[in-house]
Amino acid sequence: MLTQSPKGTRDIFGREMPLWHSVEAKMRALCDNFGIEEIRTPVFEHTELFLRSVGDTTDIVQKEMYTFDDKASRSITLKPEGTAGVARAYIEHGLFNNAQPTKLYYIQPTFRYENTQAGRQRQFTQFGIEMFGSYSPALDAEVISVAAQLIDELGIKDIELRINSLGCPECRAKYNKALREFIGSNIDGLCRECRARYEKNPLRVLDCKEEGCKKIIAGAPSIIDCLGDECREHFEKLKEILDSMGIKYTVDPMIVRGLDYYTRTVFEFVTTSIGAQSTVCGGGRYDNLIEECGGPKTGAVGFGLGMERLMLTLEAQNGQYDEKPYRDIFVGSMGEEGFVKAQAVVFELRKAGIMAESDTVGRSVKAQMKYANKIGAAYSMVLGGDEIASGKAVLKNMDTGEAEEVMLEGIVDKMKYIIG
Repeated sequence: MLTQSPKGTRDIFGREMPLWHSVEAKMRALCDNFGIEEIRTPVFEHTELFLRSVGDTTDIVQKEMYTFDDKASRSITLKPEGTAGVARAYIEHGLFNNAQPTKLYYIQPTFRYENTQAGRQRQFTQFGIEMFGSYSPALDAEVISVAAQLIDELGIKDIELRINSLGCPECRAKYNKALREFIGSNIDGLCRECRARYEKNPLRVLDCKEEGCKKIIAGAPSIIDCLGDECREHFEKLKEILDSMGIKYTVDPMIVRGLDYYTRTVFEFVTTSIGAQSTVCGGGRYDNLIEECGGPKTGAVGFGLGMERLMLTLEAQNGQYDEKPYRDIFVGSMGEEGFVKAQAVVFELRKAGIMAESDTVGRSVKAQMKYANKIGAAYSMVLGGDEIASGKAVLKNMDTGEAEEVMLEGIVDKMKYIIG
Protein backbone atom coordinates (compact mmCIF):
# COMPACT_ATOMS: atom_id res chain seq x y z
CA MET A 1 0.00 0.00 0.00
CA LEU A 2 2.89 2.35 0.67
CA THR A 3 3.99 2.17 -2.97
CA GLN A 4 0.57 2.29 -4.66
CA SER A 5 -1.57 5.39 -5.12
CA PRO A 6 -5.14 5.25 -3.72
CA LYS A 7 -7.88 3.93 -6.00
CA GLY A 8 -9.20 6.61 -8.32
CA THR A 9 -5.99 8.67 -8.28
CA ARG A 10 -2.99 8.70 -10.56
CA ASP A 11 0.44 10.24 -10.90
CA ILE A 12 1.08 12.59 -13.82
CA PHE A 13 4.72 12.96 -14.82
CA GLY A 14 7.33 12.48 -17.53
CA ARG A 15 6.15 12.55 -21.14
CA GLU A 16 2.58 13.51 -20.10
CA MET A 17 3.60 16.81 -18.52
CA PRO A 18 4.42 18.75 -21.72
CA LEU A 19 0.85 18.18 -22.96
CA TRP A 20 -0.61 19.27 -19.61
CA HIS A 21 1.61 22.36 -19.63
CA SER A 22 0.63 23.16 -23.22
CA VAL A 23 -3.11 22.82 -22.56
CA GLU A 24 -2.94 24.80 -19.32
CA ALA A 25 -0.95 27.54 -21.08
CA LYS A 26 -3.68 27.78 -23.75
CA MET A 27 -6.32 28.02 -21.02
CA ARG A 28 -4.50 30.80 -19.20
CA ALA A 29 -3.79 32.74 -22.40
CA LEU A 30 -7.43 32.41 -23.46
CA CYS A 31 -8.64 33.67 -20.09
CA ASP A 32 -6.27 36.64 -20.31
CA ASN A 33 -7.75 37.43 -23.72
CA PHE A 34 -11.29 37.35 -22.28
CA GLY A 35 -10.32 39.43 -19.23
CA ILE A 36 -10.86 36.50 -16.84
CA GLU A 37 -8.73 36.57 -13.68
CA GLU A 38 -7.44 33.51 -11.84
CA ILE A 39 -8.74 32.58 -8.38
CA ARG A 40 -7.36 29.90 -6.06
CA THR A 41 -9.73 28.70 -3.34
CA PRO A 42 -9.02 26.17 -0.54
CA VAL A 43 -9.08 22.50 -1.39
CA PHE A 44 -11.71 21.98 1.34
CA GLU A 45 -14.70 23.99 2.54
CA HIS A 46 -17.33 23.75 5.28
CA THR A 47 -19.69 20.91 4.36
CA GLU A 48 -22.73 23.17 4.71
CA LEU A 49 -21.61 25.16 1.67
CA PHE A 50 -22.02 22.15 -0.61
CA LEU A 51 -25.24 20.99 1.04
CA ARG A 52 -26.76 24.39 0.35
CA SER A 53 -25.33 25.02 -3.11
CA VAL A 54 -24.98 21.64 -4.82
CA GLY A 55 -28.23 20.25 -3.34
CA ASP A 56 -28.85 17.50 -0.82
CA THR A 57 -30.78 15.37 -3.35
CA THR A 58 -27.88 15.16 -5.81
CA ASP A 59 -25.67 12.10 -6.23
CA ILE A 60 -22.66 14.26 -5.35
CA VAL A 61 -23.97 15.08 -1.88
CA GLN A 62 -25.63 11.73 -1.19
CA LYS A 63 -22.85 9.43 -2.46
CA GLU A 64 -19.70 11.13 -3.65
CA MET A 65 -18.41 13.75 -1.19
CA TYR A 66 -15.29 13.21 0.89
CA THR A 67 -16.55 14.55 4.22
CA PHE A 68 -14.87 14.35 7.61
CA ASP A 69 -14.75 16.08 11.00
CA ASP A 70 -11.62 18.09 11.74
CA LYS A 71 -9.97 18.17 15.17
CA ALA A 72 -12.45 20.81 16.34
CA SER A 73 -15.38 18.58 15.25
CA ARG A 74 -16.25 20.85 12.31
CA SER A 75 -17.63 19.07 9.25
CA ILE A 76 -15.25 19.62 6.34
CA THR A 77 -15.54 18.44 2.73
CA LEU A 78 -12.94 18.17 -0.02
CA LYS A 79 -14.47 20.20 -2.81
CA PRO A 80 -16.42 18.03 -5.29
CA GLU A 81 -16.81 20.95 -7.75
CA GLY A 82 -15.48 24.47 -8.14
CA THR A 83 -18.45 26.83 -8.31
CA ALA A 84 -19.49 26.76 -4.63
CA GLY A 85 -16.04 27.76 -3.36
CA VAL A 86 -15.74 30.61 -5.84
CA ALA A 87 -19.25 31.80 -4.93
CA ARG A 88 -18.27 31.77 -1.26
CA ALA A 89 -15.13 33.82 -2.03
CA TYR A 90 -17.19 36.27 -4.13
CA ILE A 91 -19.43 36.94 -1.11
CA GLU A 92 -16.75 36.84 1.61
CA HIS A 93 -14.47 39.36 -0.10
CA GLY A 94 -17.25 41.64 -1.33
CA LEU A 95 -16.34 41.23 -4.99
CA PHE A 96 -19.90 42.32 -5.83
CA ASN A 97 -18.78 45.86 -4.87
CA ASN A 98 -16.36 45.92 -7.81
CA ALA A 99 -17.27 46.85 -11.37
CA GLN A 100 -19.34 43.98 -12.78
CA PRO A 101 -19.21 41.46 -14.26
CA THR A 102 -16.60 39.67 -12.16
CA LYS A 103 -14.91 37.03 -14.31
CA LEU A 104 -12.82 34.30 -12.65
CA TYR A 105 -11.17 31.01 -13.62
CA TYR A 106 -9.39 28.19 -11.82
CA ILE A 107 -7.41 25.03 -12.49
CA GLN A 108 -7.71 22.90 -9.35
CA PRO A 109 -7.88 19.41 -7.85
CA THR A 110 -11.43 18.17 -7.21
CA PHE A 111 -12.67 15.09 -5.34
CA ARG A 112 -15.62 12.72 -5.77
CA TYR A 113 -15.97 9.20 -4.39
CA GLU A 114 -17.38 7.31 -7.35
CA ASN A 115 -16.74 4.25 -9.50
CA THR A 116 -13.55 4.77 -11.46
CA GLN A 117 -13.37 4.42 -15.24
CA ALA A 118 -11.63 6.10 -18.16
CA GLY A 119 -11.83 9.85 -17.65
CA ARG A 120 -13.57 9.51 -14.27
CA GLN A 121 -11.40 9.53 -11.16
CA ARG A 122 -11.81 10.19 -7.46
CA GLN A 123 -9.28 12.99 -7.63
CA PHE A 124 -9.37 14.91 -10.89
CA THR A 125 -8.33 18.32 -12.15
CA GLN A 126 -11.03 20.80 -13.10
CA PHE A 127 -10.71 23.89 -15.25
CA GLY A 128 -13.61 26.22 -14.57
CA ILE A 129 -14.96 29.65 -15.48
CA GLU A 130 -17.33 31.63 -13.25
CA MET A 131 -18.83 34.99 -14.26
CA PHE A 132 -20.93 37.03 -11.82
CA GLY A 133 -22.97 40.23 -12.04
CA SER A 134 -25.26 39.97 -15.06
CA TYR A 135 -28.59 38.33 -15.91
CA SER A 136 -28.12 38.97 -19.64
CA PRO A 137 -27.95 36.01 -22.04
CA ALA A 138 -24.89 37.78 -23.47
CA LEU A 139 -22.95 36.53 -20.42
CA ASP A 140 -24.19 32.98 -21.07
CA ALA A 141 -22.94 33.28 -24.64
CA GLU A 142 -19.58 34.67 -23.49
CA VAL A 143 -19.01 31.73 -21.15
CA ILE A 144 -19.98 29.26 -23.88
CA SER A 145 -17.68 31.07 -26.32
CA VAL A 146 -14.71 30.57 -23.97
CA ALA A 147 -15.24 26.81 -24.07
CA ALA A 148 -15.91 26.84 -27.83
CA GLN A 149 -12.71 28.78 -28.55
CA LEU A 150 -10.63 26.53 -26.30
CA ILE A 151 -11.97 23.44 -28.06
CA ASP A 152 -11.18 25.06 -31.42
CA GLU A 153 -7.64 26.05 -30.38
CA LEU A 154 -6.96 22.53 -29.12
CA GLY A 155 -8.13 21.14 -32.46
CA ILE A 156 -10.75 18.83 -30.94
CA LYS A 157 -13.08 17.31 -33.52
CA ASP A 158 -16.34 15.35 -33.32
CA ILE A 159 -17.68 17.47 -30.49
CA GLU A 160 -21.15 18.96 -30.26
CA LEU A 161 -22.56 21.80 -28.16
CA ARG A 162 -25.96 20.98 -26.67
CA ILE A 163 -28.03 23.59 -24.87
CA ASN A 164 -31.25 23.69 -22.88
CA SER A 165 -33.11 25.97 -20.48
CA LEU A 166 -34.34 24.90 -17.04
CA GLY A 167 -36.23 28.15 -16.61
CA CYS A 168 -36.76 29.92 -13.29
CA PRO A 169 -38.26 28.34 -10.12
CA GLU A 170 -41.77 29.12 -11.41
CA CYS A 171 -41.10 27.34 -14.71
CA ARG A 172 -39.48 24.49 -12.81
CA ALA A 173 -42.52 24.03 -10.57
CA LYS A 174 -44.80 23.82 -13.62
CA TYR A 175 -42.49 21.34 -15.30
CA ASN A 176 -42.02 19.24 -12.17
CA LYS A 177 -45.77 18.73 -12.03
CA ALA A 178 -45.92 17.55 -15.66
CA LEU A 179 -42.80 15.41 -15.24
CA ARG A 180 -44.06 13.86 -12.02
CA GLU A 181 -47.28 12.82 -13.78
CA PHE A 182 -45.31 11.27 -16.66
CA ILE A 183 -42.85 9.44 -14.39
CA GLY A 184 -45.66 8.27 -12.11
CA SER A 185 -47.31 6.50 -15.02
CA ASN A 186 -43.99 4.78 -15.90
CA ILE A 187 -42.57 4.28 -12.41
CA ASP A 188 -42.46 0.47 -12.56
CA GLY A 189 -40.02 0.55 -15.48
CA LEU A 190 -37.48 2.79 -13.73
CA CYS A 191 -34.45 1.70 -11.74
CA ARG A 192 -34.52 1.75 -7.94
CA GLU A 193 -32.52 4.99 -7.74
CA CYS A 194 -34.86 6.79 -10.13
CA ARG A 195 -37.86 5.69 -8.11
CA ALA A 196 -36.22 7.34 -5.10
CA ARG A 197 -35.34 10.42 -7.15
CA TYR A 198 -38.94 10.67 -8.28
CA GLU A 199 -40.00 11.28 -4.69
CA LYS A 200 -37.31 13.88 -3.89
CA ASN A 201 -36.50 15.63 -7.17
CA PRO A 202 -38.00 14.32 -10.44
CA LEU A 203 -35.55 16.35 -12.54
CA ARG A 204 -32.78 14.00 -11.38
CA VAL A 205 -34.50 11.17 -13.25
CA LEU A 206 -33.66 12.89 -16.55
CA ASP A 207 -29.97 12.59 -15.66
CA CYS A 208 -30.04 8.79 -15.23
CA LYS A 209 -27.54 6.82 -17.34
CA GLU A 210 -29.35 3.45 -17.10
CA GLU A 211 -30.41 2.34 -20.59
CA GLY A 212 -33.87 1.23 -19.47
CA CYS A 213 -34.54 4.59 -17.79
CA LYS A 214 -33.18 6.51 -20.79
CA LYS A 215 -35.65 4.79 -23.12
CA ILE A 216 -38.58 5.75 -20.88
CA ILE A 217 -37.29 9.27 -20.29
CA ALA A 218 -37.02 9.85 -24.07
CA GLY A 219 -40.80 10.26 -24.10
CA ALA A 220 -40.92 12.71 -21.20
CA PRO A 221 -42.44 16.16 -21.66
CA SER A 222 -40.01 18.95 -22.59
CA ILE A 223 -39.18 21.64 -20.06
CA ILE A 224 -38.94 24.15 -22.92
CA ASP A 225 -42.71 23.82 -23.33
CA CYS A 226 -43.11 24.98 -19.72
CA LEU A 227 -40.97 28.12 -19.95
CA GLY A 228 -42.56 31.44 -19.06
CA ASP A 229 -42.25 34.47 -21.32
CA GLU A 230 -39.09 35.90 -19.69
CA CYS A 231 -37.24 32.59 -19.61
CA ARG A 232 -38.27 31.78 -23.17
CA GLU A 233 -37.10 35.21 -24.32
CA HIS A 234 -33.77 34.69 -22.49
CA PHE A 235 -33.27 31.34 -24.24
CA GLU A 236 -34.21 32.69 -27.66
CA LYS A 237 -31.81 35.64 -27.24
CA LEU A 238 -29.01 33.26 -26.26
CA LYS A 239 -29.58 31.27 -29.44
CA GLU A 240 -29.61 34.49 -31.45
CA ILE A 241 -26.26 35.56 -29.98
CA LEU A 242 -24.70 32.12 -30.54
CA ASP A 243 -25.92 32.24 -34.14
CA SER A 244 -24.31 35.66 -34.59
CA MET A 245 -21.03 34.27 -33.19
CA GLY A 246 -21.14 31.32 -35.59
CA ILE A 247 -21.21 28.84 -32.71
CA LYS A 248 -23.22 25.78 -33.74
CA TYR A 249 -25.47 24.07 -31.20
CA THR A 250 -28.30 21.59 -30.76
CA VAL A 251 -31.21 22.15 -28.39
CA ASP A 252 -31.45 19.09 -26.12
CA PRO A 253 -34.39 19.15 -23.66
CA MET A 254 -32.89 16.21 -21.73
CA ILE A 255 -29.91 18.22 -20.43
CA VAL A 256 -30.46 19.09 -16.77
CA ARG A 257 -26.91 18.80 -15.35
CA GLY A 258 -26.24 17.11 -12.03
CA LEU A 259 -26.37 20.09 -9.65
CA ASP A 260 -29.39 21.78 -8.11
CA TYR A 261 -28.18 25.37 -8.41
CA TYR A 262 -28.71 25.69 -12.18
CA THR A 263 -31.37 28.04 -13.56
CA ARG A 264 -32.27 28.88 -17.13
CA THR A 265 -29.33 28.07 -19.45
CA VAL A 266 -27.56 24.72 -19.18
CA PHE A 267 -25.13 23.35 -21.76
CA GLU A 268 -22.72 20.52 -22.51
CA PHE A 269 -19.97 19.90 -25.05
CA VAL A 270 -20.30 16.20 -25.90
CA THR A 271 -17.94 13.88 -27.79
CA THR A 272 -17.92 10.22 -28.81
CA SER A 273 -14.14 10.09 -29.28
CA ILE A 274 -13.44 8.21 -26.04
CA GLY A 275 -16.00 5.45 -26.51
CA ALA A 276 -19.50 6.07 -25.24
CA GLN A 277 -20.96 9.55 -25.46
CA SER A 278 -19.06 11.66 -22.96
CA THR A 279 -19.40 15.22 -21.68
CA VAL A 280 -16.09 17.06 -22.00
CA CYS A 281 -17.38 20.36 -20.65
CA GLY A 282 -20.64 21.36 -18.97
CA GLY A 283 -22.15 24.33 -17.23
CA GLY A 284 -24.93 26.86 -17.10
CA ARG A 285 -26.53 29.75 -15.27
CA TYR A 286 -27.05 29.83 -11.47
CA ASP A 287 -28.82 33.10 -10.67
CA ASN A 288 -29.97 32.17 -7.15
CA LEU A 289 -26.76 30.67 -5.74
CA ILE A 290 -25.12 33.84 -4.44
CA GLU A 291 -28.27 34.96 -2.64
CA GLU A 292 -28.86 31.47 -1.20
CA CYS A 293 -25.32 31.50 0.21
CA GLY A 294 -25.84 34.87 1.93
CA GLY A 295 -24.88 37.40 -0.74
CA PRO A 296 -26.90 39.89 -2.77
CA LYS A 297 -29.08 38.93 -5.73
CA THR A 298 -26.56 38.21 -8.46
CA GLY A 299 -26.82 36.75 -11.93
CA ALA A 300 -24.09 34.19 -12.61
CA VAL A 301 -23.02 31.61 -15.17
CA GLY A 302 -20.06 29.26 -15.57
CA PHE A 303 -18.72 25.89 -16.67
CA GLY A 304 -16.44 23.09 -15.50
CA LEU A 305 -14.14 20.94 -17.61
CA GLY A 306 -12.37 17.79 -16.43
CA MET A 307 -8.76 17.90 -17.53
CA GLU A 308 -8.22 14.13 -17.48
CA ARG A 309 -11.23 13.55 -19.74
CA LEU A 310 -9.99 16.33 -22.03
CA MET A 311 -6.57 14.63 -22.27
CA LEU A 312 -8.23 11.32 -23.15
CA THR A 313 -10.16 13.07 -25.92
CA LEU A 314 -6.99 14.66 -27.29
CA GLU A 315 -5.16 11.32 -27.18
CA ALA A 316 -8.06 9.48 -28.87
CA GLN A 317 -8.08 11.98 -31.73
CA ASN A 318 -4.37 12.75 -32.12
CA GLY A 319 -2.62 9.65 -30.82
CA GLN A 320 -0.42 9.44 -27.76
CA TYR A 321 1.45 12.67 -27.11
CA ASP A 322 5.15 11.94 -27.44
CA GLU A 323 7.19 15.11 -27.46
CA LYS A 324 10.89 14.42 -27.88
CA PRO A 325 13.13 15.68 -25.07
CA TYR A 326 15.23 18.71 -25.86
CA ARG A 327 18.10 20.63 -24.22
CA ASP A 328 20.21 23.40 -25.75
CA ILE A 329 23.59 22.05 -24.58
CA PHE A 330 25.18 19.29 -22.57
CA VAL A 331 28.45 20.16 -20.82
CA GLY A 332 30.43 16.97 -20.20
CA SER A 333 33.51 16.57 -18.06
CA MET A 334 36.76 14.62 -17.54
CA GLY A 335 38.41 14.37 -14.13
CA GLU A 336 37.51 16.12 -10.89
CA GLU A 337 38.59 19.57 -12.08
CA GLY A 338 36.45 19.28 -15.21
CA PHE A 339 33.54 17.88 -13.19
CA VAL A 340 33.47 20.94 -10.90
CA LYS A 341 33.96 23.41 -13.76
CA ALA A 342 31.13 21.84 -15.78
CA GLN A 343 28.70 22.47 -12.92
CA ALA A 344 29.73 26.12 -12.77
CA VAL A 345 29.43 26.62 -16.54
CA VAL A 346 25.99 25.01 -16.62
CA PHE A 347 24.84 27.24 -13.76
CA GLU A 348 25.89 30.36 -15.70
CA LEU A 349 24.15 29.10 -18.85
CA ARG A 350 20.94 28.42 -16.93
CA LYS A 351 20.99 31.87 -15.36
CA ALA A 352 21.01 33.24 -18.92
CA GLY A 353 17.90 31.21 -19.81
CA ILE A 354 19.74 28.52 -21.74
CA MET A 355 18.58 24.92 -21.25
CA ALA A 356 21.82 23.29 -20.16
CA GLU A 357 22.67 19.96 -18.51
CA SER A 358 25.81 18.39 -17.06
CA ASP A 359 26.77 15.01 -15.63
CA THR A 360 25.87 14.70 -11.94
CA VAL A 361 26.21 10.91 -11.75
CA GLY A 362 29.89 10.27 -12.50
CA ARG A 363 29.59 8.65 -15.92
CA SER A 364 32.44 8.01 -18.32
CA VAL A 365 32.81 10.47 -21.20
CA LYS A 366 31.34 7.88 -23.60
CA ALA A 367 28.35 7.34 -21.32
CA GLN A 368 27.93 11.11 -20.96
CA MET A 369 27.60 11.50 -24.73
CA LYS A 370 24.99 8.72 -24.84
CA TYR A 371 23.11 10.58 -22.12
CA ALA A 372 23.38 13.83 -24.11
CA ASN A 373 21.69 12.09 -27.05
CA LYS A 374 18.92 10.69 -24.84
CA ILE A 375 18.01 14.11 -23.44
CA GLY A 376 17.99 15.66 -26.92
CA ALA A 377 20.95 18.00 -26.46
CA ALA A 378 21.47 20.16 -29.55
CA TYR A 379 25.12 20.91 -28.69
CA SER A 380 27.75 19.42 -26.44
CA MET A 381 31.19 20.23 -25.07
CA VAL A 382 33.55 18.39 -22.74
CA LEU A 383 35.68 20.09 -20.10
CA GLY A 384 38.88 18.65 -18.69
CA GLY A 385 42.17 19.99 -17.34
CA ASP A 386 43.44 21.10 -20.77
CA GLU A 387 40.25 23.01 -21.61
CA ILE A 388 40.26 24.77 -18.26
CA ALA A 389 43.93 25.70 -18.58
CA SER A 390 43.50 27.12 -22.11
CA GLY A 391 40.09 28.65 -21.48
CA LYS A 392 38.87 27.00 -24.68
CA ALA A 393 36.68 24.03 -25.54
CA VAL A 394 35.19 22.33 -28.59
CA LEU A 395 31.46 23.00 -29.14
CA LYS A 396 29.84 20.24 -31.19
CA ASN A 397 26.55 20.24 -33.09
CA MET A 398 24.99 16.92 -32.13
CA ASP A 399 22.96 16.62 -35.34
CA THR A 400 25.57 17.53 -37.97
CA GLY A 401 28.77 16.66 -36.11
CA GLU A 402 30.22 20.07 -36.95
CA ALA A 403 32.57 21.38 -34.28
CA GLU A 404 34.28 24.65 -33.50
CA GLU A 405 36.57 25.93 -30.79
CA VAL A 406 35.02 28.51 -28.46
CA MET A 407 36.18 30.55 -25.48
CA LEU A 408 34.75 29.37 -22.17
CA GLU A 409 34.25 32.96 -21.03
CA GLY A 410 32.11 33.59 -24.11
CA ILE A 411 30.05 30.39 -24.05
CA VAL A 412 26.94 32.17 -22.70
CA ASP A 413 26.96 34.76 -25.49
CA LYS A 414 27.77 32.07 -28.05
CA MET A 415 24.81 29.92 -27.04
CA LYS A 416 22.51 32.95 -26.94
CA TYR A 417 23.52 33.73 -30.51
CA ILE A 418 22.97 30.12 -31.62
CA ILE A 419 19.51 29.73 -30.13
CA GLY A 420 18.47 33.24 -31.21
